Amino acid sequence: MPELPEVETVRTGLQRLLPGKMFKTAASDTPKSFPNAPEDVKQFLIASKVVAVRRRAKVLMIDLSTDHTLVIHLKMTGQLVFRSPTVSFGAGHPSDSLINPLPDKSTRVEFSFDDGSKLFFNDQRKFGWVRLMPTAEVPNIDFMKKVGPEPLDDRFTAAQFTERFARRRNTTIKAAILDQTVVAGVGNIYADESLWGAKIHPATLVRDVPPKKFSQLFTELQTVLRLSIEKGGSSNRNYVDAEGKKGSYMKFARVFRREGQACPRCGTIIEKTRVAGRGTHFCPHCQKLV
Repeated sequence: MPELPEVETVRTGLQRLLPGKMFKTAASDTPKSFPNAPEDVKQFLIASKVVAVRRRAKVLMIDLSTDHTLVIHLKMTGQLVFRSPTVSFGAGHPSDSLINPLPDKSTRVEFSFDDGSKLFFNDQRKFGWVRLMPTAEVPNIDFMKKVGPEPLDDRFTAAQFTERFARRRNTTIKAAILDQTVVAGVGNIYADESLWGAKIHPATLVRDVPPKKFSQLFTELQTVLRLSIEKGGSSNRNYVDAEGKKGSYMKFARVFRREGQACPRCGTIIEKTRVAGRGTHFCPHCQKLV
């Protein structure tokens, strides 16, 4: 599943292209991917204009002039592909659907705009979805009510970050940082990278992490997330950026998928284990278990 930097990269691309466009039609091949009443689509989507494209954690939101929003979750294999006579780009799972004629067998939803351009939601495994709902109700979605703060929000402080982990005292720090109710959008790659940066063993219990280390972890997490956004995401085998190009962050990763290689900080061989049910990469010298 894409993590925060990958989804933010998609948002940036859509924000450049969609605002001001008016929806003309919407068609779907399965209610699972587009679970919306036809009358709502006709009243609140058709003839509406795109106001803005937002992101919350790993969820995309396209705000409309009708005070409604298209809430989109790409899940594992989702794509958003924009096509016009002069512009073509794809974002998401890097199958041939990004470059081939559309719609194809993976297309679940097809939107057309009044200027002739189109937006395709493709999803091979049919886990993703596009929901139309009043903008005011988006914060009331169960996920939105539970999800933690955005780690790159300027208002989010190191002290607040530390406090978020208090109720996970008896779990590992790796499990806690992956918990979307603690902090939003962080997945396996950026958990490993930030823990390496802060010199914290992923299996360390939260209660054993000193406040100073939490501050370091906060700084490292923000650093790796910003770098990944700058590089267009990780492209960890199944993701590309908003121009359909693979992200390049993995070229700069210090520990993730580097097992058997030398730690760039101390030279010790990086190891891989399992923590919180996930493949976990760490340096046994730099990240000693407390």
